Amino acid sequence: MGETEKRIETHRIKCLSKVKMFLLALTCAYVSKTLSGSYMNSMLTQIERQFNIPTSLVGFINGSFEIGNLLLIIFVSYFGTKLHRPIMIGVGCVVMGLGCFLISLPHFLMNRYEYESTVSVSSNLSSNSFLCMENGNQTSRPTQDPSECVKEVKSLMWVYVLVGNIIRGIGETPIMPLGISYIEDFAKSENSPLYIGFIETGAIIGPLIGLLLASFCANIYVDTGSVNTDALTITPTDTRWVGAWWFGFLICAGVNVLTAIPFFFLPKTLPKEGLEGNADIIKSDKEEKQRGEVKKEKNGITKGKYKNFKHHNLPFILYSVNNILLAFIGIYNLPPVCIGYIAGGLIMKKFKITVKQAAHIGCWLSVIEYLLYFLCFLVTCDNSPVAGITTSYAGIQQDLYVGNKVLDDCNRACNCPTKTWDPVCGDNDLSYMSACLAGCETSSGTGLNMVFQNCSCIRTSGNSSAVLGLCDKGHDCSMMLQYFLILSTISSFIYSLAAIPGYMVLLRCIKSEEKSLGVGLHAFCTRIFAGIPAPIYFGALVDSTCLHWGTLKCGKPGACRIYDSTNFRHIYLGLPAALRGLSFIPAFLILILLRKRHLPGENDPSGTELAVTKITEKEKECKDVQQNSKVLNDEEMKTKL
Repeated sequence: MGETEKRIETHRIKCLSKVKMFLLALTCAYVSKTLSGSYMNSMLTQIERQFNIPTSLVGFINGSFEIGNLLLIIFVSYFGTKLHRPIMIGVGCVVMGLGCFLISLPHFLMNRYEYESTVSVSSNLSSNSFLCMENGNQTSRPTQDPSECVKEVKSLMWVYVLVGNIIRGIGETPIMPLGISYIEDFAKSENSPLYIGFIETGAIIGPLIGLLLASFCANIYVDTGSVNTDALTITPTDTRWVGAWWFGFLICAGVNVLTAIPFFFLPKTLPKEGLEGNADIIKSDKEEKQRGEVKKEKNGITKGKYKNFKHHNLPFILYSVNNILLAFIGIYNLPPVCIGYIAGGLIMKKFKITVKQAAHIGCWLSVIEYLLYFLCFLVTCDNSPVAGITTSYAGIQQDLYVGNKVLDDCNRACNCPTKTWDPVCGDNDLSYMSACLAGCETSSGTGLNMVFQNCSCIRTSGNSSAVLGLCDKGHDCSMMLQYFLILSTISSFIYSLAAIPGYMVLLRCIKSEEKSLGVGLHAFCTRIFAGIPAPIYFGALVDSTCLHWGTLKCGKPGACRIYDSTNFRHIYLGLPAALRGLSFIPAFLILILLRKRHLPGENDPSGTELAVTKITEKEKECKDVQQNSKVLNDEEMKTKL
């Protein structure tokens, strides 16, 4: 009985040590890291408004994650295989959790958020000081107190977010190169694409959860619990609204720490998948490998590792260049991408697709998706009609914002602040920067239910009233959004279907001993040439489309309140289209190079097949010995008789 229990316990330990257990833990790690990453990307707008900083600076904060990654990626990729890879991944998850906590810290150190408004919640509304008053003084003008300006503009609380994001990037460093190399080392060659497909699916599930969490937090006011939200004059759709961005980062911190736990119980090495019960073969393979490595070192082969890597892996270099250009873009539609990743892995496994075939599949599917992408340029939506910015007070569309156009004959005598953004929507479906600039003289109600009457700039046959907020763009704009989402869904599926074959080209173009280093170098190049600069110059280009900047208390510009949607669309779609067009140059070069190139391990049996062959040969030898001994025994018996 004791022997049976011991055998069952040994079997349990073996099951816990299999590749699939590591695969499950690594998939969870991918979910947690992409959860915090997608949540960070979704909250950038909230962070921009909270700290009143331009989009270019927000882009730099976003790129700081890549800076943290760069600090360790090469070191971890090269030396990581010599250390305990699962424990290093676990430590990385804990560090990511620490970074997420640090990002949320400014909320607990800052004063309450005060949004820009002509209608002060704390003011006496009966005075109507925020309305059109001829020869009156506007008490809600931005203060010109220099000390207030210094206090507000020089607030550096966003540095906590920057440092926290760098730490998050440092923690993420070991997960991809060490996790992928661990799978490649101990999984069957035919199973590897499917496993990587599952991991990449985890990298899609994470953002899906992150977006849902971001949606939930963005609809909760940033200072909920400490302010009376019923008295607010803005809604989550307002460009001045700041959601509870800090709350989600606390959740991300907890999830990252929890996913670290399994890695501390996983072994440093595993038996090759399919050979778990053949300890003698594994031991002899290890001894042969060690003898080979010693021999290489004596011959000076190891010394030229980097030289050989550069010389023999031109397809790898071209693939990295291709991905650097594509990494500038990074726009995905999550459910179809998830299906595409799994389908790509299954196709690779079922049809035993070679590296050269995978390169063609990845390239031509990308070309089809790229051509489909251009249909998005046909999906257009006009600018919001705002008097004095995008249209005249008569409702005629005009050029970009010019400062003196916010005033008109209907409001020139009202003594209105011309920079404060507190939009109202008139009965004529035209928006105005404030109730004062709409020429409104009276108001009723409080909070979001305020209604402004007798507005001289709203030229209608009725009572010329207005309500808080921008006017709705209408049904046509909503339909355009639906068309864009349909195109995006189809494009994302086609592109993700090509992702796993393309990634296998990267992995199979590298020798097994260089895999971790190769994945690390690929990640390093992608981050340094795309991950860091792209958010910064994209942010700067987005800033260039701003039509009106918010105003701080001292009169300095804050975050952007309204963008030129036409120019924004040209940048959002046009720049990625140009970069993706350039990415096909290295892609086609890869196809040309692979035509007559022998890749590492290409016509050689996989590690598992070699080991199985050895087992078969040894079993055959054992049978021959048994047969020979039986023949000898029979002959001896005959002789004795």
